[in-house]
Amino acid sequence: MATRAVMVVALVMALAGIVMPPRAAAQDASAPNAAAARAPRTGGTVAIPDFWDPNRRLDRPPVEAVKSIRFTTTDDFPPFNFIGSNGQPTGFNVDLARAICDTLAIPCTIQIRPWDGLIETVAAGRVDAAIAGIAITPESRAKLAFSDVYLRPAARFATRTGQPAGPITPGALSGRKVAIVKGSAHEAYLAAFFPKAERVPFDTAAAAREALKAGTVDFLFGDGGQLAFWLQSDAAAGCCAFVGGPYTEPLFFGEGLAIAFPPGHPEIKQAVDWALDSLYDKGTFAELYLRYFPVGYF
Repeated sequence: MATRAVMVVALVMALAGIVMPPRAAAQDASAPNAAAARAPRTGGTVAIPDFWDPNRRLDRPPVEAVKSIRFTTTDDFPPFNFIGSNGQPTGFNVDLARAICDTLAIPCTIQIRPWDGLIETVAAGRVDAAIAGIAITPESRAKLAFSDVYLRPAARFATRTGQPAGPITPGALSGRKVAIVKGSAHEAYLAAFFPKAERVPFDTAAAAREALKAGTVDFLFGDGGQLAFWLQSDAAAGCCAFVGGPYTEPLFFGEGLAIAFPPGHPEIKQAVDWALDSLYDKGTFAELYLRYFPVGYF
């Protein structure tokens, strides 16, 4: 479990009590390490994050280079990978894999496998690609190759609706109570970049959310994806909203989501990277993001 991408883990923990519906926003100029990407598109009021280099031109792979792709994923990490009501795998990652194959005009299969042993399965070449939230770390890079990052975990502040809006800066948060999960990367980030804020630690994310809703703290700082689902849930009851950010510092929150490949197959990585870039340019990535994250977290 420790090798899963940080955002995926946080979302699953959050979804345990939140109803789930069927890449960055403009950042504060004064906010440290806020997300940096080319100007994002918007889907209505939702900013679509973009981590692709607009100056890079990828060549479409030759037709014969990749004739099919055998994807694997897990079925226990909604909204990324799970079993739908029809008994078939679905989710953001599953639909993205299908869109990659449609763009490449090649047949694909998507196999469900358990998380345990997944890295070894990919490294041994028993599948062509895994789209399952395998974290990009020195250890995983020693065994696997990775596509371009297509989505990052983002930390966000939330506050109660109706509160005076203002820039989120270290000075502005001086003396303000900020709920965080005890021992989390978000606590460490807050201590490093907002040292004068009054950190109020909680044992669980649910307890931190309830404190914000009840008004016993001024802000909550946590996983943006997790908070996005809560903000649209009945449990939140419209109490709160995002403010400031997003923050995507990989040293704290991980490098993000990418597709993992066995080593020694650069043609598959080239094809997938080209397809991912094309899907963003065509707007398909935006459609998928809005489908699974109607309250965007960037």
